[in-house]
Amino acid sequence: MKKRVLAGILALSMTGALLAGCGASGSGSSGSADAQATEAETEEAAAEEEAAPEAEEAPAEGGATAEHAATNEIVIGIAQDLDRSLDPHYTVAAGTKEVMFNVFEGLVKYDSNGDTIPAVAAEAPEISEDGLTYTFTLRDGVKFHNGETVDLDDVIYSITRCRDDENVNSQTRTGLACIADLQKDGDNKLVMTLSEPNTELMSLLTLAIIPSDYDQQDTAPVGTGPYKFVSRTAQDSVVLEKFADYWGTPGNLDKITYKINENAEGLMNGLSSGAIDLVSHLTTVQTAQLDEEEFNVETGTMNLVQALYLNNAVEPFNDIRVRQAMCYAVDRQYVLDMAFDGQGFLIGSNVFPAFTKYFDDSLTNYYEFNQTEAKRLLSEAGYPDGFDMTITVPQNYDPHVATGEVIADKLKEVGINATIKKVTWDQWLEETYNGRDFQSTVIGLTADPLTARSLLERFKSDADNNFINYSNAEYDELFQKAITCYDDAEQTEIYKALEKNLTENAASVYIQDMADMIAVRKGLTGLTFYPLYVLDVSTLKWE
Repeated sequence: MKKRVLAGILALSMTGALLAGCGASGSGSSGSADAQATEAETEEAAAEEEAAPEAEEAPAEGGATAEHAATNEIVIGIAQDLDRSLDPHYTVAAGTKEVMFNVFEGLVKYDSNGDTIPAVAAEAPEISEDGLTYTFTLRDGVKFHNGETVDLDDVIYSITRCRDDENVNSQTRTGLACIADLQKDGDNKLVMTLSEPNTELMSLLTLAIIPSDYDQQDTAPVGTGPYKFVSRTAQDSVVLEKFADYWGTPGNLDKITYKINENAEGLMNGLSSGAIDLVSHLTTVQTAQLDEEEFNVETGTMNLVQALYLNNAVEPFNDIRVRQAMCYAVDRQYVLDMAFDGQGFLIGSNVFPAFTKYFDDSLTNYYEFNQTEAKRLLSEAGYPDGFDMTITVPQNYDPHVATGEVIADKLKEVGINATIKKVTWDQWLEETYNGRDFQSTVIGLTADPLTARSLLERFKSDADNNFINYSNAEYDELFQKAITCYDDAEQTEIYKALEKNLTENAASVYIQDMADMIAVRKGLTGLTFYPLYVLDVSTLKWE
């Protein structure tokens, strides 16, 4: 079994981001998954792909590598094209956010520990004793990539837009709904008045600050980050360049090219030929192919929740006994051993371990592998002989395909016949995620912003991104308590109760936070892991 699954991985396409493919953002892509894709957008993407120039054959003997170092640039291989719109307030795929983290900044931004630090703001805000007034002082001379200086109008516009525009992710909008008023105090102070305290406000204010008078964010985005957007060729590449007028520590590299290839073999060939210098989200089988004299393999976590997500609104998964039977029938450690050579971090609910404050490890083994119990529950639910089902997976995300295949093999042992349905990323977004037309799917969900709320709000009965159609009155009531609780310790316990609710009701079959193996060409240093789904290119450099 192991040899068959691992060999199959080599022929499958590679993982990407949120929705990350790896994760859907909360979005991520990376199959992280907050996603939007209309039929028109899908047709447009297909047309652009057909019109895009053929990728040039990579030069041999590592010639490109020497050239990259000499010109102080790198090429990063990615398995998924970015969102159709690059407007940071509208993008949803974790893979897009992973790249554009380098282009945009908010009043604050995340550091490598997951803490918020000043960015467009010069310092931490002054907060009134009642927690209802935040006063931010803007950093002097922060420039947008189009050369304009950031002012208070831009900040107020960006925050108001994310709070009020219905095209913005609903979790962001509802999180910012507590902002009742934004006023200028002189030329550089913003006074923010809240209608109620919000313990997660600082994470929400990582939202991108963009120019108030610029209308081309969807195709030519402009931010304040260390790298600026240069160009995009659909289904081929995205190019960034170092921003010379960046307010902070400048990036080390002059140019970053993201080379898009939804075929795993193409990405691996790019590494071996020297055309590509770095690829994230690899499997152990893929890293085993790399020449140890040419590459280092750095390992971290993807900071996402990979699961077999079940559509709670369709038969037979509208029966809690069937969902619980699925949880008992899937040997999660077996999944890690077969598809990931033992790499990964088991989880039992929709929060990953990097959220140390909220992560409840007691739920990790809530459902021990138990085929006898699985069969008992199936029989009780009226399926003594099992049933047929479909697992939909985005075909360009190798780890999700491999996970689905291993799960299907284990389900057979209790009489459940699962068929793997491979679809394109656009199909997955349109039909599975937006259309909710599926029985089950393997994907990863990320957190954006980095809050417990962003991971758990999506399972409210009425959440527009509740793609699994989870509906539980107790969950809805607990969530409302969580967001109106202003005591941090008490709120943390409520969030943990929400996690437990998802687990006890077997909302889905939770698998793991996936290990993130990154191939880095030797001579390229400075890779920094974050507790969120991003790749910070500003710290990378050639020795």
